[in-house]
Amino acid sequence: MRPTPGWMTMTDLVILEFLNDYNLELAPKPLYRNLNRHGHNIGYSTVRGRLPELAEKGLLVKDSDGYYQLSDLGREYLGGEIDAAELEDA
Repeated sequence: MRPTPGWMTMTDLVILEFLNDYNLELAPKPLYRNLNRHGHNIGYSTVRGRLPELAEKGLLVKDSDGYYQLSDLGREYLGGEIDAAELEDA
């Protein structure tokens, strides 16, 4: 299992890996629907609440239309190039 910073939830990891695996850029509602379609039982309010947190930490980027995608930092984290400890104070 990938080491995670103390603030990160398992849902965060699912969201990051999903966006990475499918190379997607999605708004909260379509992301919620696609996560559930692929077997991840995550509520819409949870998805909607975690996306801004992940963007604030630099792991996601939000565009002006409200779509989120994985940032370079997010890719580096998932690729094991950045240690979880480096994200603690992000």
